[in-house]
Amino acid sequence: MSLDKATVAKVANLARIKVEEKDLDHLADELNNILGWIEQLGEVDTDDVEPMTSVADMQMRWRADQVTDGGYAGEVVVNAPSGEDGFFSVPKVIE
Repeated sequence: MSLDKATVAKVANLARIKVEEKDLDHLADELNNILGWIEQLGEVDTDDVEPMTSVADMQMRWRADQVTDGGYAGEVVVNAPSGEDGFFSVPKVIE
């Protein structure tokens, strides 16, 4: 894949990046180099490599899914201008 000057100008426009006309050729060369490196990555054999989310082998810590605080909704809404059954009462905003 190769980018030409017009494509680079279009991408810059879509990204809302102002690029001077004189810089388009140089930018196209740089982007083509980057795309070349990406194409090289596609040549690497990764069939025996496990997918990973980090370079360090880590285990996520899990905790029990249990409530450790709460259960006092009445105390929370006691100073509310309007409350009902432990919930804040607000005016309807969507018809």
